[in-house]
Amino acid sequence: MALALVPETTVRTSRFRLHTHRVWCASLIPLLAACSAHTAPAPVVAATSQVASQRPIRRDIPMTNTIRRAFAAGTRDSSGKPGAKYWQQWMEYEINARLDVPTSTISGRENVTLHNNSDSTLSAIVLRLDQNYFAPNAARTDAIASAIEITPGMKVTQLSVDGQLASLNATSQARGSTTVANGSGPIVHGLDQTVAIVALQRPIPAKGSTTLAIEWNFKVPGVNGVRGQRMGRFGDTLYQVAQWYPRVAVYDDLRGWDTEPYLGDAEFYNNFGKWDVTLDVPAGWLVGATGTLQNAEAVLSGATRERLAHVLESDAQRTIVGASEMGAGRATVVGDRLLWHFTADTANDFAWATSKSYVWDATRANIPGRGYVPVNILYLPGDTNSYKTAGTYARHALQFYSQLWMPFSFPQLTMADGPELGMEYPMIIFSAIGAADHETGHEWWPMTVSNNETWYGWMDEGFNQYMNILSAAAKAGRPANLDGYGMMYGNMSGYELEPPMMWPANYDGPVYAFTTYGKTPDMLSMLGGIVGDTAVTRAMSGWARAWRFKHPSPWDYMFYMNNALGRDLSWFWYYWLFTTDAVNESIVRATTTAGETTVTVRQDGQMPSPVVLRVAFSATGPAISPMRGAVMLDDTTALVTYPVDVWFNGNRTFDATLTFGGRQITRITLDPFRRFPDRDPRDNVWPR
Repeated sequence: MALALVPETTVRTSRFRLHTHRVWCASLIPLLAACSAHTAPAPVVAATSQVASQRPIRRDIPMTNTIRRAFAAGTRDSSGKPGAKYWQQWMEYEINARLDVPTSTISGRENVTLHNNSDSTLSAIVLRLDQNYFAPNAARTDAIASAIEITPGMKVTQLSVDGQLASLNATSQARGSTTVANGSGPIVHGLDQTVAIVALQRPIPAKGSTTLAIEWNFKVPGVNGVRGQRMGRFGDTLYQVAQWYPRVAVYDDLRGWDTEPYLGDAEFYNNFGKWDVTLDVPAGWLVGATGTLQNAEAVLSGATRERLAHVLESDAQRTIVGASEMGAGRATVVGDRLLWHFTADTANDFAWATSKSYVWDATRANIPGRGYVPVNILYLPGDTNSYKTAGTYARHALQFYSQLWMPFSFPQLTMADGPELGMEYPMIIFSAIGAADHETGHEWWPMTVSNNETWYGWMDEGFNQYMNILSAAAKAGRPANLDGYGMMYGNMSGYELEPPMMWPANYDGPVYAFTTYGKTPDMLSMLGGIVGDTAVTRAMSGWARAWRFKHPSPWDYMFYMNNALGRDLSWFWYYWLFTTDAVNESIVRATTTAGETTVTVRQDGQMPSPVVLRVAFSATGPAISPMRGAVMLDDTTALVTYPVDVWFNGNRTFDATLTFGGRQITRITLDPFRRFPDRDPRDNVWPR
């Protein structure tokens, strides 16, 4: 694809373009800053005289009713760790599904047991039916590309709760409504939407459980020449199957049932649980999936199993099934159809891919503290150039992020070729080299640390973009450099279509990709400029471990980071997450009298920042005297830092007094590492 920068306002005209933006931003990390800088025309800068002379600084974290309730209930608190009374629901899925190739239909039946670990009685169950996104009547944030097939959506043909058959003919009701069923049994509303509600005749008591039995089918949407659709098929030869079975929505301590519709851009919020899945596909077809294969001897040929047995012996990318070895009796055992049995424990979703044309390679990754895990790579023969070295990218990502955050939590990772080249699910990514690092990174968030992506996409996509910068540097054998990212947000601040990061991602509008993906590296660049980049990653690692296999909120993150970093950064979180403000700083003047230089710094934006000055001296002259708050970078350069507190009195200007003695100062640079949002860095240098 062309590497021209795409204005953000045009990125989301189709699902494909959004994912194209994601893929090239994730794979071309050095250009991420440009993604941020060119998302919108730079707004007009207000003249200094038009800016109020006083600037009240907000120094607390806004608390919504949602988080106040959780604090009051003891499920969360200001430590940023799960509260003493934290709970979450647990699901157990048993799914049997069949792929009918002539019609491209998947039909299935599932038993899902919901363990209600909450202290509330549940009068309804909310189901997610994401395949209805492809139905003609679906609400979407984007028009589906013309090359993506419109389907009838998901058809639920039978549903029962604890053996009691439900009525499936009820009309849709308002989102969030959970009316109790009448005496005739459960009633299901909204089966033609991406969110359906099962009103129960027998409510589920606190700490109780119930089992739903559901039968359903849908046609896998066809994709013709366009990639970037999360799920779909190439003709009748390859299927990427995701968001494909009725899922029980999350019921949490923050909002109760999550009833947000699936609109196509913002992604997921899923329960953790167990999966026991049997997939019925034609013999000769290879399957990659979430979890681990339980019956290799029943589906794989002896030669295939023999090669798999040696995958963990070296870092080589081995051929398991070559292009000339496809089909029943070679890749798989003989037969008409085969049942592939997978299980997964403590995951938050299940996805799979299958094709009669897959080449299968495999390699390994060495996970700190765990040892080697297999990496499976399934791809079409024509895509060899995109996959033949894919194992090295996945291996690096698995090992690097295991060191950075916490060890990879799962027993394997699979990369699968197909219509989507940049999407993630537990233990399986639909990706090639271009997005391999980014999609593998999602195995940490949201697959292990599972936030609500439909509300706060920056907590998975944004964190991922940030760590991709670190990973790309490590893979290239150079130190990571976050300089410049923070300053670049100054080019976006003030753009009228930009919502705050705490605005629900489902409704972010034309700048969804920037708010969700691009802004977080800018924010964490500034944070690193205040506390140090290593301190940021160390604190985030602790947060990730504290919320492993749980559902953190933004407040949990903010409070945890404050505590881990040992300082009150509430002002920082407020301006970055709840506003679209910037710093917009400048050096107004610098005057020297009797060996002292006074540098007047001005901040015209609403966001404050520390004052960081790089002071360059002439090569000769009197000795440079030590100064409080300064460190010498070399013999003729000092770095002077004043904390953000200097702005808390409300003034917009601050006089920094430099007392280095009589050595001549030749140049002063404000924010020399370009970490703080600023529209025009040209006025950050004195003399001009």
